[in-house]
Amino acid sequence: MNTAEEIEEKIREVLRDHARLSKPLDQIDLTTDLYQAGMTSHASVNVMLALEGAFDIEFADHMLKRSVFTSVASIRDAVAELTHA
Repeated sequence: MNTAEEIEEKIREVLRDHARLSKPLDQIDLTTDLYQAGMTSHASVNVMLALEGAFDIEFADHMLKRSVFTSVASIRDAVAELTHA
Protein backbone atom coordinates (compact mmCIF):
# COMPACT_ATOMS: atom_id res chain seq x y z
CA MET A 1 0.00 0.00 0.00
CA ASN A 2 1.27 3.45 -0.87
CA THR A 3 2.10 5.91 1.88
CA ALA A 4 0.96 9.53 1.63
CA GLU A 5 4.55 10.50 0.77
CA GLU A 6 4.73 7.95 -2.06
CA ILE A 7 1.38 9.11 -3.41
CA GLU A 8 2.47 12.77 -3.29
CA GLU A 9 5.75 11.94 -5.06
CA LYS A 10 3.93 10.12 -7.85
CA ILE A 11 1.48 13.03 -8.16
CA ARG A 12 4.41 15.43 -8.48
CA GLU A 13 5.92 13.26 -11.22
CA VAL A 14 2.63 13.40 -13.13
CA LEU A 15 2.42 17.17 -12.61
CA ARG A 16 6.00 17.61 -13.81
CA ASP A 17 5.27 15.65 -16.99
CA HIS A 18 1.74 16.86 -17.81
CA ALA A 19 0.63 20.02 -15.95
CA ARG A 20 2.70 22.58 -17.90
CA LEU A 21 3.15 24.67 -14.76
CA SER A 22 4.75 28.10 -15.02
CA LYS A 23 6.25 27.72 -11.53
CA PRO A 24 9.02 25.22 -10.75
CA LEU A 25 7.68 22.11 -9.02
CA ASP A 26 9.89 22.77 -5.97
CA GLN A 27 7.86 25.96 -5.42
CA ILE A 28 4.61 23.99 -5.39
CA ASP A 29 3.54 22.93 -1.90
CA LEU A 30 0.55 20.81 -0.93
CA THR A 31 -1.93 23.68 -1.10
CA THR A 32 -0.59 25.75 -4.01
CA ASP A 33 -3.36 26.45 -6.52
CA LEU A 34 -2.17 24.57 -9.60
CA TYR A 35 -4.34 26.67 -11.90
CA GLN A 36 -2.76 29.87 -10.55
CA ALA A 37 0.61 28.15 -11.08
CA GLY A 38 -0.14 27.88 -14.79
CA MET A 39 -2.09 24.66 -15.31
CA THR A 40 -4.79 25.04 -17.96
CA SER A 41 -8.05 23.14 -18.16
CA HIS A 42 -6.62 21.17 -21.09
CA ALA A 43 -3.51 20.29 -19.08
CA SER A 44 -5.70 19.20 -16.14
CA VAL A 45 -7.35 16.62 -18.40
CA ASN A 46 -3.91 15.28 -19.32
CA VAL A 47 -3.00 15.22 -15.61
CA MET A 48 -6.20 13.30 -14.82
CA LEU A 49 -5.52 10.71 -17.52
CA ALA A 50 -1.90 10.32 -16.40
CA LEU A 51 -2.99 9.92 -12.76
CA GLU A 52 -5.45 7.21 -13.79
CA GLY A 53 -2.62 5.36 -15.50
CA ALA A 54 -0.09 5.92 -12.72
CA PHE A 55 -2.39 4.74 -9.94
CA ASP A 56 -4.52 2.28 -11.94
CA ILE A 57 -7.70 4.13 -10.95
CA GLU A 58 -10.63 5.77 -12.68
CA PHE A 59 -11.95 9.09 -11.45
CA ALA A 60 -15.68 8.86 -10.76
CA ASP A 61 -17.97 11.33 -12.51
CA HIS A 62 -18.56 13.29 -9.30
CA MET A 63 -14.78 13.87 -9.06
CA LEU A 64 -14.46 15.40 -12.54
CA LYS A 65 -14.42 18.98 -11.34
CA ARG A 66 -11.85 21.71 -11.00
CA SER A 67 -11.69 21.53 -7.19
CA VAL A 68 -10.37 17.94 -7.25
CA PHE A 69 -7.36 19.04 -9.32
CA THR A 70 -6.68 22.39 -7.64
CA SER A 71 -3.73 21.29 -5.48
CA VAL A 72 -1.44 18.40 -4.69
CA ALA A 73 -3.42 17.90 -1.46
CA SER A 74 -6.80 17.75 -3.23
CA ILE A 75 -5.43 15.32 -5.82
CA ARG A 76 -3.86 13.21 -3.05
CA ASP A 77 -7.18 13.05 -1.19
CA ALA A 78 -9.02 11.94 -4.34
CA VAL A 79 -6.38 9.31 -5.15
CA ALA A 80 -6.49 8.07 -1.56
CA GLU A 81 -10.28 7.77 -1.76
CA LEU A 82 -10.03 5.79 -5.01
CA THR A 83 -7.20 3.52 -3.82
CA HIS A 84 -8.62 3.18 -0.29
CA ALA A 85 -5.22 4.24 1.08
